[in-house]
Amino acid sequence: MRSKVASVEEAVGRIRDGAAVMVGGFGVPGTPFTLVDALLEQGARDLTLVKNEANEDGMGVSKLVEAGRVRKIVTSHLGLNATVIGMMNRGEIEVELHPQGILAEKIRAGGAGLLGVVTDVGMDTILRESRRVVSVNGRDAIFEPALRADFALIHAAKGDGLGNLVYEKSARNFNPAMATAADTVIAEVESLVEIGELDPDGIHTPGPFVDHVVVLEKLSREYGILEHHVL
Repeated sequence: MRSKVASVEEAVGRIRDGAAVMVGGFGVPGTPFTLVDALLEQGARDLTLVKNEANEDGMGVSKLVEAGRVRKIVTSHLGLNATVIGMMNRGEIEVELHPQGILAEKIRAGGAGLLGVVTDVGMDTILRESRRVVSVNGRDAIFEPALRADFALIHAAKGDGLGNLVYEKSARNFNPAMATAADTVIAEVESLVEIGELDPDGIHTPGPFVDHVVVLEKLSREYGILEHHVL
C-alpha cells in the first residue's frame, strides 16, 4: 500500500485554473489554512470556492478572494467579512448563498451520488424566485442540485499514511462531507501516526476518500518532504 503523504507544493500544485474547490472549516476551526495559503502562492485563478463562509478579512479563503483569484463563492454567509461583501456589492465576485443546513445537505448529496435534494426550506422567501420548484405528493418544494467539486481542501487533527483521518470536536464541521464530494481530496493533518494506530471505530474519514496527506508538524527525514507547521 503506497503512502499518500505528500508535500504541500506537490498536492496543491495539481489544482488548475477554473477548478471548483471545496474548503472545510467554520471560521477558524477546521479551516485548512496551510493548504489555502499554498493555493494562493501556487497561482491558480478563476476558481469556484465552496465554503461555509469566507473567513474574516485578510485571512483564509478571504486572501484568495481579495487577490482576485476567485470567480464565484458558494457559501452560507459573509457577515464577518466586509471586504468580500463589498466585492459582491460591486459585482467583482459572484456569490451564491444557501442556508447553512441546505449547503451541508447539497454537499452530502454530492458525496452520496444523488442528483439533489428536495426541501420546503425557503418556499416562503425570495429564494423561491431563483430556484426550481417541484411538486411532491401535492406539495410544492424546492429542488436543490447536489454539489461536487474538482478538489476538496480539508483539515484533520490526526491522519495516517493511508489517508485515514480523525477530526477534533467542532473542527469536524464540513470536512467529512467535503471529503466525499470531490474528485481529489487533499488533507492537512496536525500529526501523522503509524498505519494501524488509529482506532478503526474512531476514524471519521476512511482513507479511500483521501488522495493526499500533508503533515503540518515537523516531519522525520523518513518521509522525505519539507517541514510544515500548524498556523
